[in-house]
Amino acid sequence: MPIREFHCTDCGQEFEKIVRATADPESIPCPTCGGHHLERKFSTFAPRMGAAKSAPAPMACPSGGMCPTPGMCGSRN
Repeated sequence: MPIREFHCTDCGQEFEKIVRATADPESIPCPTCGGHHLERKFSTFAPRMGAAKSAPAPMACPSGGMCPTPGMCGSRN
């Protein structure tokens, strides 16, 4: 489930909450005042920290260039 950001129009509190994408903001209470008048804020996402997987390096062509279609140039790697 994604983390959503909300703004309470009753008390002005901004907070984050883990909710389903289909959750209605009116069903979520504000943690400060308990109000249900929330606006969902637009959020940016943060990339995951840690080991990132990179794409494999392209195969070298027998001609010395980089093969744009691996396996199609006759090379058997």
